[in-house]
Amino acid sequence: MANDFPEGIINDVAHRPWPLPDAPWVMTQSWHNLLFAHWPVDATLLRSRLPPRLPLDLYDGQAWIGIVPFRMSNVAPRFVPALPGVSEFAELNVRTYVTVGGKPGVYFFSLDAESALAVAAARSLLHLPYFTARMEVHGEARHVDYSSRRVGDGAPAELVTHYEPVGPLFHAEPGTLDYFLTERYCLYNVDRRGNPYRLDIHHPVWRLQAARAELERNTMTIPCGVPLPDQPPLLHFAKRQDAVAWGPRSVR
Repeated sequence: MANDFPEGIINDVAHRPWPLPDAPWVMTQSWHNLLFAHWPVDATLLRSRLPPRLPLDLYDGQAWIGIVPFRMSNVAPRFVPALPGVSEFAELNVRTYVTVGGKPGVYFFSLDAESALAVAAARSLLHLPYFTARMEVHGEARHVDYSSRRVGDGAPAELVTHYEPVGPLFHAEPGTLDYFLTERYCLYNVDRRGNPYRLDIHHPVWRLQAARAELERNTMTIPCGVPLPDQPPLLHFAKRQDAVAWGPRSVR
């Protein structure tokens, strides 16, 4: 498997909402054929599902939850080449948005992956809610067929969807809902003692497109206790995004 990660992205910083961390980055990732599917949900309910020290982030008073299927490549520590069977796999996230210290970020209710090694590493090192899933992804040109079913966990967590881009490329403008939902440069979580931490990431500005999707089956938010409203989601597609990540840092 060829490593095609563009390390020059670290010099593309004009769009960032705050400066890069002063420590060296530690990992690369490339994300392919992402679907952002977002629904407005009740803020009080969503807030009750978050760790108490991670404040929920709202857009014009509205809370949002997102389901994001995609495929990963170039998943490797710095100075380590991408390895076949290790550095490339499908992933599926359920996420919402929090802000700590004026830095908006992502909070993951769950991260499903077909790589048992990635699941074990993320759970052990970062205390992230990763789960192993049986996944199939077909279609690399435009139309994507994506299926995922969590294994080894009692709660149902399944997604079967078919999606594709339908509009021109665009960059989300600051202050818009598109920007709020996508342009995030860190994730937040808590460690085993319940103390919050931030993990910074960096990537170029998102190249988004409007999307069309058929959600044939979707039970991904049932385990976190957040029912989805009976309405179509807001959809975005991104063909590829490359990112570097830093180690976690405690926040107050």
